[in-house]
Amino acid sequence: MAQDIIDSTNPDYVMRRIRELYISDSTVTLVMLGRCTWARRYVDWEIQASLRAPQGGLPNGLLAIKLPTFPENGIFPERLNTNLLSLEKKNAGYDCYARWLSYPQSSDALWAAIEEAFQHRRTHARWIDNPRDRFGYNRQCG
Repeated sequence: MAQDIIDSTNPDYVMRRIRELYISDSTVTLVMLGRCTWARRYVDWEIQASLRAPQGGLPNGLLAIKLPTFPENGIFPERLNTNLLSLEKKNAGYDCYARWLSYPQSSDALWAAIEEAFQHRRTHARWIDNPRDRFGYNRQCG
């Protein structure tokens, strides 16, 4: 039986095990955005692992969904935000890799957003910005 906890303090090992055990057969990563999602190190690590293309493969599509509890002035995880369209990138002719949506009101809306994130794996991978630096610890969420 596989162990649910990756018992290591080595971030590279943890990242590799996250990809091998939890996201190796996935094509789109959904980031469910709550009030403190931005502050969680494993959210950052999973987003980073999702944006890495496996050898001979494609990175995962990246779609964030604002939960009903997400505050009006809520904060996106930094690595997600880096991969969303900014005004500067848009003005420079860039597009973005990741997408977000408010909590979907129908399964059709959710399905369409997932499909778009899936397609971006092939069409927008050149826009991925995935810096190596990652959270060492959870951040304070007040």
